Amino acid sequence: MIRLVVALVVASALAGCGGDDDGDSAAPPGQVITQTTAPPAETGGSTTQGDAPVDGRAIFLQNCSGCHTLADAGTTGKVGPNLDEAKPSYERALMMVRDGGGGGLGVMPKFEGTLTPEQIDAVARYVSNAAGTG
Repeated sequence: MIRLVVALVVASALAGCGGDDDGDSAAPPGQVITQTTAPPAETGGSTTQGDAPVDGRAIFLQNCSGCHTLADAGTTGKVGPNLDEAKPSYERALMMVRDGGGGGLGVMPKFEGTLTPEQIDAVARYVSNAAGTG
């Protein structure tokens, strides 16, 4: 019985990864945001992909908000680390977004091959800047 309860809790927590908390703009499973016309966040994280801006905050909201807390993004995910507390450097954020990793119940998926290198860079810059280490 306890295993069933734990499995249900883990499954429901993992089901929330990849979308925002209000559920109105989450991408369907397996789909990620590719570009946005929203202005770059004031805390940085914007780069370019061709002529189109790549907004790290928008990509974070689309793909990371269900798992991570980050005050600047207004997210309160509980599966992954609280990024305001973890304060990852740009290099650490870049590695985690690109390669995934972690341990425990919520292993972070790798986004290499799902997001472009420019999008991964934009998310890493946004997270490190928003968390106060960029």
